Amino acid sequence: MSFYLIGLSLLAEAVGLLTLGLIHRWGEELPYWEPLLGGRRIPVLAAVIPASTGAALVTLITVSGAFNWNDADNMGAPGAPEGVHYWVMTVCYLPLLAWGPLLAVVTAAYYRRRRREG
Repeated sequence: MSFYLIGLSLLAEAVGLLTLGLIHRWGEELPYWEPLLGGRRIPVLAAVIPASTGAALVTLITVSGAFNWNDADNMGAPGAPEGVHYWVMTVCYLPLLAWGPLLAVVTAAYYRRRRREG
């Protein structure tokens, strides 16, 4: 179980870091030090399609999670945090609801900027 959680955490970090490519230069052109592909421009749709898919999926997952937050499998389960601990955990998870829509906004900005260039 812990290997699964470590792998999931590493995957989330990697995908989160790829989001930075939508605002940094290395998201438009691969660095020259990259073997074989260094210096090549990244096709617009090669970044926009996965980012749009990710934005839709993250929005779907977080919104469905919010609607099921108090179900018996989640925070309504026996042994789940109660009282102030429940509210602290809820407030800590609340910003996740913004992740998908904000990724969609950044993706749209990337698309507009890259389409204007060429």
